[in-house]
Amino acid sequence: MTSLVDLGAVRRLPYWSVLYCVALLAGVTAAALAGLALADALTETGLPDPGPVTNYGLPFVKASGEIAAVTATGSFLFAAFMVPPQTGGVLDVAGYRALRVGTVASGFWAVCAVLMVALTVSDISGQRLSTQLSPMDIWSVAGVVDVASAWRWTAVAAFVVTVVSAPVLRWSWTPVLFIGSLVTLVPLALTGHSSSGGSHDVATNSLLVHLVAGAVWAGGLLALLVHALRGIGGRRRRFHARNAGDDRWVVPHAELAARRFSAVALWCFVAMALTGMINALVRIRPEDLVRTDYGWLISAKVAALGALGYLGWQQRRKGVAALREDPRAGGPLIRLALVEAVIFGLTFGVAVALGRTPPPPPENLNPSIPAIEIGYDLSGPPTLARVLFEWRFDLLFGTAALVFGVAYLAAVQRLRRRGDVWPNGRVLAWILGCLLLLWTTSSGIGRYMPAMFSMHMVAHMLLSMLVPILLVLGAPVTLALRALPAVRAGEPPGPREWLLAALHSPVSRMLTNPFVATALFVIGFYGLYLGGIFDAVAGSHAAHIGMNLHFLLSGYLFYWVVIGVDPTPRPIPPIAKLAMVFASLPLHAFFGVVLMGTRSVIGGDFYRSLQLDWHTDLLGDQRLGGGIAWAAGEVPLVVVLIALLVQWRRSDQRTARRLDRAADRDDDADLAAYNRMLAELARRDPRH
Repeated sequence: MTSLVDLGAVRRLPYWSVLYCVALLAGVTAAALAGLALADALTETGLPDPGPVTNYGLPFVKASGEIAAVTATGSFLFAAFMVPPQTGGVLDVAGYRALRVGTVASGFWAVCAVLMVALTVSDISGQRLSTQLSPMDIWSVAGVVDVASAWRWTAVAAFVVTVVSAPVLRWSWTPVLFIGSLVTLVPLALTGHSSSGGSHDVATNSLLVHLVAGAVWAGGLLALLVHALRGIGGRRRRFHARNAGDDRWVVPHAELAARRFSAVALWCFVAMALTGMINALVRIRPEDLVRTDYGWLISAKVAALGALGYLGWQQRRKGVAALREDPRAGGPLIRLALVEAVIFGLTFGVAVALGRTPPPPPENLNPSIPAIEIGYDLSGPPTLARVLFEWRFDLLFGTAALVFGVAYLAAVQRLRRRGDVWPNGRVLAWILGCLLLLWTTSSGIGRYMPAMFSMHMVAHMLLSMLVPILLVLGAPVTLALRALPAVRAGEPPGPREWLLAALHSPVSRMLTNPFVATALFVIGFYGLYLGGIFDAVAGSHAAHIGMNLHFLLSGYLFYWVVIGVDPTPRPIPPIAKLAMVFASLPLHAFFGVVLMGTRSVIGGDFYRSLQLDWHTDLLGDQRLGGGIAWAAGEVPLVVVLIALLVQWRRSDQRTARRLDRAADRDDDADLAAYNRMLAELARRDPRH
């Protein structure tokens, strides 16, 4: 067949050399483009020239390291979800080899991050790395430079992933490693052009989604390409084509991996396109695309993204289709993937050079203090009209609310098309929960939340108490298990099997322990506000994202155990659930009382730095927040008690129906046995 790859050409191209070439291409592209903008960058910052080692080494190391980072992400993704494990849960050969590539790539990423700490300090200080900076100088300065500190955190996270992944042999660890590899990218999204200036909240959120989607797409492609090259070139996978009279190679699980990755790549392309457009519009005006170096680099990224989208479409039409028809037909897949890998290498180089190029000056050269600190201006004190109608869409939580709502309705529609019934009450609860999440994070509450402690507490109470209650009553896990198709015997596990494995995992059993769930739900309040954490991170956009995520997840976990319709790995009786409620909610009320009695302002330095002339009574606002925390437990308590009573009643009804059916089957055998026991007791004791 003409679509098959010639074995001689494949053998001359070892799979690891592809990764090295892509990393080298990205590094050289970044260094060359950054060198072209070097003079403008030095003029913009006013710093002395740190020397060629820093000027060219920094973009080269960063771009090469980012290729290693996405390779690790894609390899762990491949081992976790693209190829099946063995029956006992141990990784198959393909998954194990992908895991080992991810381990090596994570180690290389950690080394690059360490080098980036030194190169960043040299770049920011304007001192030559080789002659004027010692390791002690670099270490001391890195603690006070945000970008260098972010690289230190990246190095630590990548090192942890490397160490943890080294001894792994079982599938259950690979999703954890995949998430860990994504965490190593988070510090990058919180630094650079997107983390400063006006609208930096929108820019940071969009960049975070952009980086994650790009890592999954590029890394998954490289992992798929490495798998195809290794499988076709491996001497142990030889297939003797009887009709063709030539040696051909069968790639194990190639069609399955290509099909699954193609679906993931489509969503990554959509996410990258939307977030890239949003991030660009925040930074530049449309006319800057053709009259500034920064705009030309953005235009190059747009062109590369369009080319990658076209190649991905061709991959679905030709590469995946060819493998579906013949498992030996890996030629179209490999040829298209090689071209995509080259474009990805160039794109990462352009992206790094973009970060080294000064953006065009903003329209407003004298932004207000709130615009600098939180990313936007506030028109005045919060009023009912402003809370209801002054919206600022949250790209992370607002988008999640919309996606969750649409996905839930699609799953319900799938059930009803095949004749199954799904209660309307659950649909209503889930949709209300998604709408409340959207309103909390994107309406005036979310807009004023970073600037006022009382509004922060309103959002906190909604995200931790009311939104999770509505979401758990929607029974999303049960819906997913009923809507997702189950694989047939002997077929590779799919999303439904992955969900079941997560539900029955030791981690899930540990988190659903009543004591653990209650502790996570309650201790976060005291540790965050009374332990000094909020005071230290009040001005950090990343910290606000983390706090919102903690409120939402800890609340969902707690109410899942207490009133969740979905089954938990550790079922507990209704009386224990009631005890959890009455043990935790008074602690929340006591927390509110403590806040109302405090004499020092939590996060006062940050709130004063905003210089809002209508927000001067910070202690009064904090005590108002304490009152909100004290009063907010009443509504959830009522909802939880009603839900528990309804569930308790339904449980008794199910038990009664089950006993009635059993009695009908055996003619009340249990009752007859009980009567015989009473008669025997009466016979033995004449007094009765």
